[in-house]
Amino acid sequence: MTTLRTLCLSAALMASPLLANHVLAQDTGSVQARQKLTDPNPKPMTDTMTAKNPMVGGAEMFANKTIVENAMMSKDHETLVAAVKAADLAHTLSGPGPFTVFAPTDDAFAKLPAGTVDSLLMPANKAKLTTILTCHVVAGNITAMDLMDWIKTSDGSYTLTTLGGCKLKATMMGKTIMLTDETGGMAHVTIGNVTQSNGTIHVIDTVLMPKM
Repeated sequence: MTTLRTLCLSAALMASPLLANHVLAQDTGSVQARQKLTDPNPKPMTDTMTAKNPMVGGAEMFANKTIVENAMMSKDHETLVAAVKAADLAHTLSGPGPFTVFAPTDDAFAKLPAGTVDSLLMPANKAKLTTILTCHVVAGNITAMDLMDWIKTSDGSYTLTTLGGCKLKATMMGKTIMLTDETGGMAHVTIGNVTQSNGTIHVIDTVLMPKM
């Protein structure tokens, strides 16, 4: 599969450098573009917690399979899987965890400036890719209900710290969980609580970017 973006990542991964200027120098345009594409009236999040084998990307997701195994079956996450493999994170995300992964779809990656994904998948940009991917992973098994409770008890905004060291601000827009990254880009959680053997996946519609 081809699109992007863990509890026991090494300190080396945690300390990976941020995106090089030639990629993130496009942040102003890309963030503005992503903000324009953010639906002011998003559809309510699909909660799959009570579903036996919820569907993501046209495939059943099995609670006894790992994050990587399930992601590989989703036709909506081909870019994410390709990126995880390119960053050598497949082994980590197949480990015991638990991990909570905010998983951007192929359409989310398509919102990035032309050439960004191809550039990030190059071996020379492995560290940069790792930084972005680990900004989508939080230690622990965090459900949508956990996030909604934390948002409510934190006056409407709760900050998550990812394994990549990024700060994500979680808020509510109606019944939909919103995530705002360090550049101001916003993502909707479109499918929540996809249970994995080593954590939870929440599908999102925008790639979350680290601050320069």
